[in-house]
Amino acid sequence: MDIDDINFFQDQATIADPHPYFEELRAQCPIRRENHHQVMMVTGYDEAIEIYNDTQKFSSCIAVTGPFPGFPVPITGDNISDLIVEHRDKLPMSDQLPTLDPPTHTDHRALLMRMITPKRLKENEDSMWRLCDVALDRFFASDNADFISGFASPFTLLAITDLLGVPQDDLDDFIHGLQHRPPSDGAIGNADKEMSHSPLEFLYERLCRYVEMRRAKPAGDVLTGMAQATFPDGSTPEPIDVARVAANVFAAGQETTVRLLAASLRLLGDNPELQAQLRADRSLIGNFIEETLRLESPITGDFRLSVVPTTVGGIDMPAGTTVMLINGSANRDPRHFSDPLTFDASRANARQHLSFGRGVHTCPGAPLARAETRIALERLLDRTTDIRISEAKHGAPGARKFRYAPSFILRGLTTLHLEFTMADQAPSPSAEA
Repeated sequence: MDIDDINFFQDQATIADPHPYFEELRAQCPIRRENHHQVMMVTGYDEAIEIYNDTQKFSSCIAVTGPFPGFPVPITGDNISDLIVEHRDKLPMSDQLPTLDPPTHTDHRALLMRMITPKRLKENEDSMWRLCDVALDRFFASDNADFISGFASPFTLLAITDLLGVPQDDLDDFIHGLQHRPPSDGAIGNADKEMSHSPLEFLYERLCRYVEMRRAKPAGDVLTGMAQATFPDGSTPEPIDVARVAANVFAAGQETTVRLLAASLRLLGDNPELQAQLRADRSLIGNFIEETLRLESPITGDFRLSVVPTTVGGIDMPAGTTVMLINGSANRDPRHFSDPLTFDASRANARQHLSFGRGVHTCPGAPLARAETRIALERLLDRTTDIRISEAKHGAPGARKFRYAPSFILRGLTTLHLEFTMADQAPSPSAEA
């Protein structure tokens, strides 16, 4: 493989399976510049950790979009801190938590912690069991055999709206507004167009309305807690600040979990012995989820922009260097994970993966994603005796065909057709019947 011929950000070939490309990059050097967009690709675990933890030398202002559309003005000088401050608002997603730098990020992250408390997370988890059964009832009763659109997306949407306390009488309209936004055209690398089709505008408008409503008329509910949350210095955020933080939790909690659930069920459907292990010993589920995250990271990577000249892993980076922290590769670094290409449900250090990032920008939706996935797996195992990949849709074992979403940031299946033997039925029924 000549990796210099591969345009990772635009080639279709790397969408379905980017790992051979990552392996070759890492074999040459844990940090290597690709020659199409001049992005410094970080494939090594230790090197990624160092950059994730260094918010002084690396800015998150391009965390979501990387080289597209690029910085709005030419970058010059050996310290671009002032340049980032001056032009940050011209970058895509500049109002979102992943793209903020300390101290602004510190304040908004603290606001999030005041909005979504441990008590609220526990209450939400308690209700997830009921929401999971509601979603499974609908899925098993429908003609839709696609696990992603039939169960994973509806369940995670129900769970996150419950966490945020969306009023019951507004729930149908809220969900309808999110599910009927204009679809993306799927263009690879067209970050501006992809972001313009996001649900953020709808979420901002609706969440701002909820905050203003509860500030005017407190009701002792989750929305009231969100509306009354303050910054660490005691100041009251604008409604849009609360909406932005809540919207980030919404996106992180749903997008990551849908991809994680799909990866988990694909593994179980393709590995009868592994599925039997989990059915026999449910205590393995937690580590199974971590190993799934390690091997099939839902977030391929994050981007950073070097603020000053620096050196990482022996590689010099001038100020203004676009860096991609490739979680999916760092999670397979043999210097940190033994036999990294093998799925091991009992791997002792599986939870050390970087699939939720690391440092101050660790994904705020991580606890929610773990809880949703654990509960969904528990209930699926409770209600079935066998879960299989549909050969009619995806081919026979050893010759499966799957499609992945066209994104260099997120990695996930577009569809996953499954067949089930239900626990209370005779053998061989399926969701396609």
